[in-house]
Amino acid sequence: MKLYYVPGVCSLASHIALLEAKVPFTLDKMDRVSKMMESGENYLQVNPKGSVPALRLDNGEVLTEGAVILQYIADQNPGSELAPPAASFERYRLMEWLNFIGTEVHKQYSPMFNPAFPAPCRDYQRNVLEEKFRFLSQSLAGKSYLLGERFSIADAYLFVVLRWSPRFEIDLKPWPVLVAYMERVTARPAVQTALRAEGLLN
Repeated sequence: MKLYYVPGVCSLASHIALLEAKVPFTLDKMDRVSKMMESGENYLQVNPKGSVPALRLDNGEVLTEGAVILQYIADQNPGSELAPPAASFERYRLMEWLNFIGTEVHKQYSPMFNPAFPAPCRDYQRNVLEEKFRFLSQSLAGKSYLLGERFSIADAYLFVVLRWSPRFEIDLKPWPVLVAYMERVTARPAVQTALRAEGLLN
């Protein structure tokens, strides 16, 4: 399989999941401006939506949308226990978290990546995120990970979006549970490997 990615963005979650699942894969980095890949492919021919991640499967099919790719990766190696079994109630809990992270956390950061986004609007977005952080902090209290004591693909996704906080001058220190959570996830060998491979860790 081949993962199309941009360093540090949401494709990092899929990168972490592939390493955690021990699924063989290669990486191909996209240039955000030209949409060209290091391999010479035009990314818009791979994914006309233009956003990463995309995952090219061994049969040539291409999957897009991060939450879908994460579940596909987890299902390729059920023994990794990155996702509960399909159709179990616990799987729906996982999907609930993936949906929440995607729509209520990730998308609150998204406008701030635009340099033209006005300062008052940035302040509003930070306030919205603080509400989400309070909820996350309460949900993670007394647990190592979102689903309990086992790391899941939802944690890979949440870790990536929370990593963006310093870029937008958002301090997680008011939420010690989140600080400890980020330290715990960062320390995982697969996470360290992914960060180094994307040039995000010395």
